[in-house]
Amino acid sequence: MTDTAPHPTIDADATLGQLVSARPSAAAVFDRLGFDFCCHGDQRLAQACIAAGVALDDAIAAITASAPAGADDDWTVLSAGPLSEHIQAVHHRYLDEELPALAALAAKVVSVHAGRHPELVRVKALVEDLRTDLVPHLAKEDRVLFPAIRALEAGPAHFEFGSIGNPIRVMTAEHETVGDLLRQLRAATDGYLVPSDGCASYQLLYQRLEALEADTHLHVFKENSVLFPLAWKLEASRSEAGA
Repeated sequence: MTDTAPHPTIDADATLGQLVSARPSAAAVFDRLGFDFCCHGDQRLAQACIAAGVALDDAIAAITASAPAGADDDWTVLSAGPLSEHIQAVHHRYLDEELPALAALAAKVVSVHAGRHPELVRVKALVEDLRTDLVPHLAKEDRVLFPAIRALEAGPAHFEFGSIGNPIRVMTAEHETVGDLLRQLRAATDGYLVPSDGCASYQLLYQRLEALEADTHLHVFKENSVLFPLAWKLEASRSEAGA
């Protein structure tokens, strides 16, 4: 029986972004429940529950049961420059290593199982699309946006692209594209459900794709909901100081 008593620290009117910032382990809960916290972190918990057909009490119980904030959640208190470095060290490095490995693994699984599971051809194509989208996206952040954010934190800065908001808007739009590809992957794999005749490589592919989905959701959340707003504030404060 579900406990219907409200939890004292979880507000149904809090946004998904606020909840993940306060308790990063909620990200895994939201992934499991189908709540889009990465690109739509401004959605309120109660609204997300209604949209996903999840009982509010059940969602609150799951968030409450998730691990409390710990040492791995130090990113929540970082300023813009160190947070950009954290994102590169944790999420960009992970994708740099995982994307080519996943493309090779998907090709291997297709070569063995596509005859009985033609949906794998679609899965392989989506993995390749993800790689095609993410590799240049990461490069633009590494070479242009993140150095600009660190320059802003160091002091007044002027950029060829104008306002820091210009590359941020481009990156945010590209995040939406990646989010759509991840939704298509989840649909193509039936929620990463391995069929009964799936071999170890098949199982590994789906496990690693689901892990990539979770990591990328948190990665995008850190940028959209935390890093980018910090960068906007930095630019505004530098402009006011120079006025």
